[in-house]
Amino acid sequence: MGLDTSPAGRRAFLYYSAPGLFVVLWSTGFIGAKMGLPYAEPATFLAIRFALVSVILGAAAVVLRPAWPRGWRAFAQIMLVGILVHGVYLGGIFAGINLGVSAGDSALIVGMQPILTAVFIGPMLSEIVDRRQWSGFILGTAGISLVSLRYLGNFDSSFEGVLLCVFAVVGMSIGTLYQKRFCKDMNLLSGAFLQFGAATLMMSVLALTFETTQISWTGEFVFALGWLVFVLSLGAMTLLWLLVREKAATQVASLFFLVPPATALAAWPLFGETLNSNSIAGMILVVCGLLLVRPAKENRHRESLR
Repeated sequence: MGLDTSPAGRRAFLYYSAPGLFVVLWSTGFIGAKMGLPYAEPATFLAIRFALVSVILGAAAVVLRPAWPRGWRAFAQIMLVGILVHGVYLGGIFAGINLGVSAGDSALIVGMQPILTAVFIGPMLSEIVDRRQWSGFILGTAGISLVSLRYLGNFDSSFEGVLLCVFAVVGMSIGTLYQKRFCKDMNLLSGAFLQFGAATLMMSVLALTFETTQISWTGEFVFALGWLVFVLSLGAMTLLWLLVREKAATQVASLFFLVPPATALAAWPLFGETLNSNSIAGMILVVCGLLLVRPAKENRHRESLR
């Protein structure tokens, strides 16, 4: 049985399969960061990752000759999204993990994105968030807050790491909304090349300014780098932009509620990160919040695809 490439088939994939696939792939990014950061500093690690992705996308662009943005303003808007989504978001997450934030907890902090999206969505997209969705956002955010309680009594590097993760979430939220408003017609290949190119420049400057740029090329680091390049940067990011283009911003943002449980469960056997009662309660709340965020109209749309 072949892959259905018809318009209806592509829409069905985006509504049925892509969200779950995105959550699974995105959650592995925190594991890859935890695995690779002992061998390279955050900005250096990301500069290499983004540079490799840019080379791959650039080679593909030479062969496939995609459409490019028209005008310098369009170029600048696409590159700004790259700085926010790749540079600010991943830079903050990697720096936070490097300062001691666990992979599971960093994912739970990133789960704050839906509530931030709900706050920004009115001014940027004029999308209406109804009471049921607000209840879901608040419930999910309450769950995220539970896991952060352990840091509030210790103003040390771990607390600084939490702040960096929060800063990263703000950048991701603004970046995805900016993408939906100003870059919705972006060609995925040429646009991704510009976004990763901008992020490469940003991380290279930070690495050369604040880090030693030393790398230990162990097998574990090479595996983590390869995974983050191909599975996350090329795979998960493509799915994210397809979902942003097709679905309401609130629905895309709500997917991040599911990332923390998936990440924490994976980090448990890999890194021995135990789940305390706050973390478990937080997971339950964020899943309940997700169920409230999804509006009835999306259920009707799913039925129309059958």
